[in-house]
Amino acid sequence: MPNMSYCRYENTSNDMQDVVDTLFDCDIDVNLSFSEQRGLDTILELAKDIVEMEDKIENILSNEHFRNNR
Repeated sequence: MPNMSYCRYENTSNDMQDVVDTLFDCDIDVNLSFSEQRGLDTILELAKDIVEMEDKIENILSNEHFRNNR
């Protein structure tokens, strides 16, 4: 089920933290199903996209901080 727009980033960041924790805890020889392999590959590609948008994300956060602290 898709995230509602008002909690998209909060919910997704919690799910991403679960993925990071699992990756730290799993061994290199873990057996993943084909669909899980595809999912992990997609997460890696999306993570690269997010890193490339670091400046944009920082600008969004800065603007929100400014708006919320007027």
